[in-house]
Amino acid sequence: MRHLGLAAVLAVACAAAAHAQFGRGFFGSRVATDRDFDGRFHYCRLVYRPAMNGWGGSWRTDYPMADINLSVRLSELTKIRVSRNNAGAPNHLLVRPGGDELFQCPLVIMSAPGSAFLDNEEADRLRQYLEKGGFLWTDDSWGTYQWQHWVRELRKVLPADEYPIVDLPLEHELFRTQFEVTEIPQIPNIGFFLRSGGRTSEQGADSAVPQVKGIVDREGRLMVLMTHNTDIADSWEREGEDPSYFYAFSPRGYAFGINAVLYALTH
Repeated sequence: MRHLGLAAVLAVACAAAAHAQFGRGFFGSRVATDRDFDGRFHYCRLVYRPAMNGWGGSWRTDYPMADINLSVRLSELTKIRVSRNNAGAPNHLLVRPGGDELFQCPLVIMSAPGSAFLDNEEADRLRQYLEKGGFLWTDDSWGTYQWQHWVRELRKVLPADEYPIVDLPLEHELFRTQFEVTEIPQIPNIGFFLRSGGRTSEQGADSAVPQVKGIVDREGRLMVLMTHNTDIADSWEREGEDPSYFYAFSPRGYAFGINAVLYALTH
C-alpha cells in the first residue's frame, strides 16, 4: 500500500522548482561555502576530476534535476526540513572531496564513479569525512570496467584490509527506513530505456544484475553505499519526461532514495 501511495503522490505532484543559481566555477557552477549551509537538508553532490582512463559519465550526470527533484520529494514525503532559496527552490550544493565544505554534509552523493579520479589529498580528506560520521552514496555505474575503476579509486580512501566491500542484504535496515524495498531496482537511463524497447541492463550480460554494496565502519555503521548496474538518480531526474518511464521506475527509485537519505541522516 505504501508503494501505491507513493506512486499516487508522485504522479499528481510535479517538481517545478528552478535549480539554485551558482557562480562561475565547475562549468558554470560553484562549490558551496560556509554561507550556503543553513542547518536544513542540502543535496550535496560530490564534484570530482575526471580520470584519464575513466568511463561512464561525469560528476554532472543527472545534474541538476535529480538533486532538485529528490529534495522536493523529501520535503513532500518526509518531515525533513529542506533548505530553499528566496524563490522557493531547493538549495542543492556542490562539494569537493578535499574541501572543508564536505564536512557540513551528513550525506554526499556521487554520480558516475567509474569516471572519477581522486588524488592522495582528496582521498585522505574523504577518509576523514567518512570516519567522522559522513556518508557517501555512489550511483550510476555499469559493468565490470566501471566497477573496477571505482574500486581502485575507493581503495585510496579506504584500504581493503581495513574496510571490505560487502553486499547489502535486503534485510538491512536501509531497505525499510520508511518504505519497504523488497528488491534491488535496475533503473536504466531514460534514453536507453526508450531506444531499446524497455530493456534495463545498459551493458547487456555484463550489467545484468543490479547490486547494492557497502562499506561499514568499526561500529557497524554503513558509511559507503554503492548502487551498481543501476541508475537510481535517473528516476528522479527524468520523472516528468515519459509516463512509461515514470511508472516503471520513479516510485521505486524514490522509495530507495528516501530510505537511503533517512538512513544517512539518522546513523
